[in-house]
Amino acid sequence: MTSERGLGRSRGADGRDSTLAPMSGWGMTDCTTLIARTGRKGRVPRRHAVRTTVRLAGSQGYAAVMADRSAIEWTEATWNPVTGCDRISPGCDNCYALTLAKRLKAMGVDKYQHDGDPRTSGPGFGVTLHPQTLGQPRKWRAPRLVFVNSMSDLFHAKVPVSYVKDVLDVIRETPQHTYQVLTKRATRARRLADQLDWPSNLWLGVSVETAEYFQRVDALREVPAAVRFLSCEPLLGDLKGINLEGIGWVIAGGESGPRYRPMQVDWARSIRDACVNAGVPFFFKQWGGATPKRHGRTLEGRTWDELPETTRALAN
Repeated sequence: MTSERGLGRSRGADGRDSTLAPMSGWGMTDCTTLIARTGRKGRVPRRHAVRTTVRLAGSQGYAAVMADRSAIEWTEATWNPVTGCDRISPGCDNCYALTLAKRLKAMGVDKYQHDGDPRTSGPGFGVTLHPQTLGQPRKWRAPRLVFVNSMSDLFHAKVPVSYVKDVLDVIRETPQHTYQVLTKRATRARRLADQLDWPSNLWLGVSVETAEYFQRVDALREVPAAVRFLSCEPLLGDLKGINLEGIGWVIAGGESGPRYRPMQVDWARSIRDACVNAGVPFFFKQWGGATPKRHGRTLEGRTWDELPETTRALAN
């Protein structure tokens, strides 16, 4: 999961701006981008409302925001065939998705009505499979980068192996898209590696917030994903000494929100320098703060937007 969401222009499968029917009929939207920027239930600021219509009505949870557009800087779309998760490490402490799920449950959004364990999860954030959404990427004609499970973790223990295989089947059958899966459960991904048929258009990443979690990188190296990447966000400590062998991309960024933990400049420099020395593309997402954009995203006068070579080819 990532630490920022945003409301972008809503477009349908045919590339045109869209106004959606009830969510229960589409199974395609989860309101994630809507709530994040508005901060209110269904109230869209005028500057974000151009060509976008929003309706929220009772238990149906209407919305005009499609998941096939995202304001996350390092992806283009989100797809949530699973929602819900449990906190397992310090990087999860201020999980945006947990807070958002509680809000979506209160709004009556169907996908967020299953509660998780209050010790590790919360209202609307119990792990839930949504097989009705598996066909969603097939409706997207234009190639795009797709972040899988921005509201969950595909390798959570409560996600059956058979369902993980179903998700990978969709990825394999839509080769026009490139999929980004991010997990904190690298050990399970490694254990399942031999049981899964890994699509060539799937990237697998692990979250590494402090040096304490370098073992996730070691586990990732044993998974035969086309691109292996790291998300060092929120960056909560110095990653000096990190081994980037076999890693094809690194994202780094500070935490945002009312309880954000500040990122030190030296921590950002350290991971940037490790990437430069290893020849690994580096993407600096944000400094973080009370709001995601509070302190910008330049590091020593430069915006670091490097991507793996496969992405550059796709973009061109």
